Amino acid sequence: SDVCSSDLHKRSIRARLESIFCVDRQMFVVTRAHERYYREELRNVDDSRIIPQPLNRGTGVAVAAALLHIMQRDPDAVVVFVPSDHYYSDTQAFGRAVRSAFFGAEKYTDSIVLLGAKAHYAEVEYGWIELGSTVSNAPATLFRVNRFWEKPSFQQARALLRRGCLWNTFVTVGRAGTFVDLLRSQVPEVILSINKALEENEMEAAFRLMPAVDLSRHVLALHPNRLLAVPDMTSGWVDLGSPARVMDTLDRK
Repeated sequence: SDVCSSDLHKRSIRARLESIFCVDRQMFVVTRAHERYYREELRNVDDSRIIPQPLNRGTGVAVAAALLHIMQRDPDAVVVFVPSDHYYSDTQAFGRAVRSAFFGAEKYTDSIVLLGAKAHYAEVEYGWIELGSTVSNAPATLFRVNRFWEKPSFQQARALLRRGCLWNTFVTVGRAGTFVDLLRSQVPEVILSINKALEENEMEAAFRLMPAVDLSRHVLALHPNRLLAVPDMTSGWVDLGSPARVMDTLDRK
């Protein structure tokens, strides 16, 4: 935890977002049990832009909670989800890739746009994106998604690497309404429960009964026809979700 809260980690998240998006357009979904890790980092952020989850119920529930908050303020919003434990060695390249994905989401409003990083080895802890045909070439190449593989076996990962498939960075872009439509198609009870909890200010009780939902596995992987992808080949993306990857990133700095 000490390494993850270092300058390496902090520079990889909020500073990179602030170079792309206005500060007042950023929201942070956190889990109360992690308060000691995020309290100092978010000390200057207005409470209205922090969504504290009573319990961790997976990425699907966290995304749903954020979306329903956002849609109360702006039903037509285009949103970008960025994990907090990722690192990018080239901020400008990351910014270009996100802007390209944002442009794609604005143009193809019924689709969710994924940012896919160049794969360097057969990683089984990542999701993988198998690209399809080209949809557009400007401002960056945008592809259809043939298939979304969530945490494949080692043999599958080796085959995906040979085929030039991309790692899923979980940087995910789309209209808030499009995200909600996909979530509602797979986990309607989650959307209903969070909506009711927001109306009644009863998030604590709702989360105690909430099922765990993995956005990639339980939603996105089931709808490849609704997915598009922008390759991010140069930002130097790393998921800092394991101590080994943190140490490897520090060694290369």
